Parts: sequence; structure tokens; C-alpha cells
Amino acid sequence: MIRPGWLVALSATVVMVSAWLPWLTTQAGGGGRVSAAGGAVGSLAAPDGFGAGQLILLLCSVLLVAAAMAARDLMPLTAAIATLVLSLGLCVLIWWYHHSSVGGAVGAGYGWYLGATGAGAAAALSVWTLVGALRSR
Repeated sequence: MIRPGWLVALSATVVMVSAWLPWLTTQAGGGGRVSAAGGAVGSLAAPDGFGAGQLILLLCSVLLVAAAMAARDLMPLTAAIATLVLSLGLCVLIWWYHHSSVGGAVGAGYGWYLGATGAGAAAALSVWTLVGALRSR
């Protein structure tokens, strides 16, 4: 039977991949799109420096490690708590990215929807991971 920690790791991977897809799009000025990782094409410009998109990728990397630890029973309770905290933080960060970036002529792209769905799945599966870790104690 597959352990829920591996499903959390899969969800984190989905969010990581989505960060390279268009998160912001516009039709104004000839059109353009921006990824959470910082890539920009067209009339939209990516923010300078380390921003929310890069922090999303960083949190996904840490979530992937914590989820793998929970799945392999390496400090299962601590890892399960970490997956829950990280996935909820990821959800908040994705919401904040949307809240601060989308408006006017700028809309959310399919990458943002994929990332938000992956983060929501990671949060739900993290609860399952935590319940499993508590039961095994």
C-alpha cells in the first residue's frame, strides 16, 4: 500500500513543476506571461530579486524532503508535522502571490491553478500523513 507521505511528495512535485508554467497572463500590450520562478515573456515583467515565486520553490523543496522522511518512517511524527506546516505555508504563500499580483489586466494563468491545486492536495494529504503517524505511535 502506498504511504500518504509519498502522495504529499508527489503534490509538492506538481507545485514545483507548475512554478515554471505561466502564473500570470495578460492580453494588454501585445500579451505576456510570467512564471512563479521568475521567467517573463511579452509585456509582463517579472519582479526583480528573490520574491514569492522563488520562496514557493524553496518551500516545495523542503516539503518534498519532509514528505519523503514521513513516507520512509524517518522521524515520522516530526516529519508529518513539518509536512502539514510547510504545506499550509505553501497554500498561504500561493494565495498571497495571487492576491498581490492579479488585478486589472493581469489574470491568473494555468500554472497558478495547477500550483494551487497541488498545494491544496499537499495540505489535505499532510493531514492524512499526520493521522497515520499518530496512529502508529
